[in-house]
Parts: sequence; structure tokens; C-alpha cells
Amino acid sequence: MKFARPLIPATLIQRYKRFLADVTLDDGTVVTAHVANPGKMTGLNMPGLRVWLEPNDDPKRKLAYAWRLVTVGDALVCVDTAQANRVVGEALRAGRVPGLEAYADIRAEVKYATKSRVDFLLSGGGPDLWLEVKSATVSRTPGLAEFPDTVTQRGARHMADLADRVAAGDRAMVFFVVNRTDCTAFDVARDIDPVYGAAFDAAIAAGVEVMVMDATMDATGIALGRVLVGNGVAGQGKTSYVPTSDN
Repeated sequence: MKFARPLIPATLIQRYKRFLADVTLDDGTVVTAHVANPGKMTGLNMPGLRVWLEPNDDPKRKLAYAWRLVTVGDALVCVDTAQANRVVGEALRAGRVPGLEAYADIRAEVKYATKSRVDFLLSGGGPDLWLEVKSATVSRTPGLAEFPDTVTQRGARHMADLADRVAAGDRAMVFFVVNRTDCTAFDVARDIDPVYGAAFDAAIAAGVEVMVMDATMDATGIALGRVLVGNGVAGQGKTSYVPTSDN
């Protein structure tokens, strides 16, 4: 997935009101950028960090910049949670997600359950597959990415909704994108949100599948990388998921 325009560097002053950040461009200009991330952004929003902005000249947008990436140590991290859906959608349509290549019909944002929209509904390659995408960006242990970074009632509801689809005879999957370049393992942050952790475990026990892939990224775009957890093999009592030997 290519950004509409190459990203430009800046220095973070502060992130505030959840969706806004003040930054200093390299020429010294201070601007406000949109931050498409409702979470706490643990470890990703400290003043002084190098951030990467996508500029735009759309008069319909209130802000001329959107914050996409941040440099943390030697790693790049995507802070825009919407990018995970775009990257996964592109890979699904190109048949580049291992195990899901047979699905010919891929629809986004399909209504299901009572209050939910599934990120993708895949059909035409076996039982319908209901797929939710999550962006994992928090890392409190070197090499380990986690989700979520804050309490997510919506995320817990999604896990229950996916379990219901399995009970109805379909397939369902939660797809975690490790959206940082310094992690090779993944886990659910049960201490951050025990309710989500319990909902995740219950969904896996009910037959919901798990896919975890990392991502490559630079100032021009983001793409899915390696499979860290293969289609349907995670869960079942595991608490930490690491790459298989052939990845």
C-alpha cells in the first residue's frame, strides 16, 4: 500500500485531544496534524520523537497533515490504525495472505450482529469467512508486540460476534497486524484489558482463528511481511505466539 504522497519528517511537540498532535517541521514551522488513533499510544507519543507526516492539499480537510509513522529507537511504527485495514485489504485482493488465496469475493465493512460491521467478509472459497483486523503497536518487552493498548469494549464485542459466526457454521478470524518493525512475536495484553483477554480466549475456544503478520514500512508505504502466527493455529491455551521455524 502506497501513501498518496511520500511522508515528510517532523518532531513531535505533543499529542492531545486523542486525534491531534502539534509538530515542528524541519524548517521550524509548527503545524497541527491529525492522529487517526483512539488508543493510548503507549511509548509512541513522547515529545521529541521523530514523526512522519502525510501532507495533503485537499480544501475539504481541516488539517494539511496526517501523522502516519513514528521512529522509536531503530524501529518504525505505524500509529494510524486505519492503515492496517488498507494493507490487509490490498493483500487479500491480491491473493497474498497465506491460506486465504482461494477467496474470490472480498467485501469491506459488512454489517453483522447487532451493532457491528466486520472489516472484511470473504466468500467464494469455502465457508464464508468473517475477518476482523487489529493493529498491534504497543511493545513493553523487546521483540514482543501486544494488543490492545487500552480498554476496548468494542474489541471484546467483536470477539463474541466472531464466535457467533462460527456457531452459525461459517469461519471467523481475528487478524493482528504487527505494525512496527522491531517485533517478531505477539501476545494479547490481558493485564491492560482483562475483559478483552477473556473474550479473546473464549472466541478461540469456540473456533475463531488467528492470523498474525508483521509489516514492512518506510516513507513511501506499508506492506504485509511475514506470517508470525499461521491461519488457525494460535490460541488453545497459548499465551505467547512466536514465529514458526519456516518463516
